[in-house]
Amino acid sequence: MPHKSVLIMAGGTGGHVYPALAVADYLRQHTVTVVWLGTRQGIESRLVPARGYQLLTIGISGLRGKGIWKWLKAPFMILVAVVNAYYIIRRMKPDVVLGMGGFVSGPGGIAAWLAGIPLYIHEQNSILGLTNRMLALLADAAMEGFPGTFTPKVHAQTTGNPVRAELIALPDPDQRLRDRCNGPLHLLVIGGSQGARVFNNLLPTALTHLDETVKIDIWHQTGERNYAAARENYAAVKTSCQVRIDPYIDDMAAAYSWADIVLCRAGALTIAEICTVGIASILVPYPYAVDDHQTNNARYLSERGAAVLLAEAELKEQTLAALLSEFNRTRDKLLRMARSARQLAKPEATKTVGDLCLGGAYA
Repeated sequence: MPHKSVLIMAGGTGGHVYPALAVADYLRQHTVTVVWLGTRQGIESRLVPARGYQLLTIGISGLRGKGIWKWLKAPFMILVAVVNAYYIIRRMKPDVVLGMGGFVSGPGGIAAWLAGIPLYIHEQNSILGLTNRMLALLADAAMEGFPGTFTPKVHAQTTGNPVRAELIALPDPDQRLRDRCNGPLHLLVIGGSQGARVFNNLLPTALTHLDETVKIDIWHQTGERNYAAARENYAAVKTSCQVRIDPYIDDMAAAYSWADIVLCRAGALTIAEICTVGIASILVPYPYAVDDHQTNNARYLSERGAAVLLAEAELKEQTLAALLSEFNRTRDKLLRMARSARQLAKPEATKTVGDLCLGGAYA
């Protein structure tokens, strides 16, 4: 059987890169060579080489909010990026090109189409991004993390969003939570790979509004840039809660296994992880996300009884304290929410996306 290769395009944020890494690992297990197209400034520049994949880069960045001068230069920047991506693709000769999102997928997808290489795209969010809206016209196959993201004429397959294998292997909610009716409530706080400043600033003060009988243990991922400020915020308040603060949590399987409930943003990767693990959540969408897609992501859970949705404008110290007090009293509600989240999971997402790429490569 001839050796096959897949070029993966993903960059910018963990929401694009981590699902793509899950697929890359699956393909590597099936003896497929994976090459990565990204940028020098995105999170992929650190994560991809560390995982043992060859990273090739092109110069491309977003245009929203960049001012008129960036928009005037955009056609030239995109043309150069397409040409560079085209030469990379012609040199690497992949059997399939998989676009998993980020600015790099646009020029890379156009280049794959020009080179006559099968182009597969995957949209993680519940609202279609501009890049994938364009690439859907060129792609040989489209996949989506949430049902109904693409228009029906695209004939997209709802695969779910790939997540890391160690989360899929965790015990189900009943096994994890059935013996936690007593003891402190375990609150995991995550704001994506960069943290969320609003959580870092608001949660410490919210703890001062809790009744002394409410016991909560907190594991808080602050993000590298906000770590020192968050430590100062917690040190400035008097609370009986036990708090662990980390700039970044490497072992998310351990964190989710420990937690009873998660306070977090509503990026597509976070939603997929919450569902895969099966855990209750308080979702506070990032208000400046493109097309407010995080609110739409969060509704997918909240409307099905799997999460509480709070707009950032509604997130007050007293509101958060009241929610935590309620969940501390009603542990059975946490279990019901966790079960509802688990029912929405698509643990086979990595395999499904990977198998589609394998099928294309060996066609």
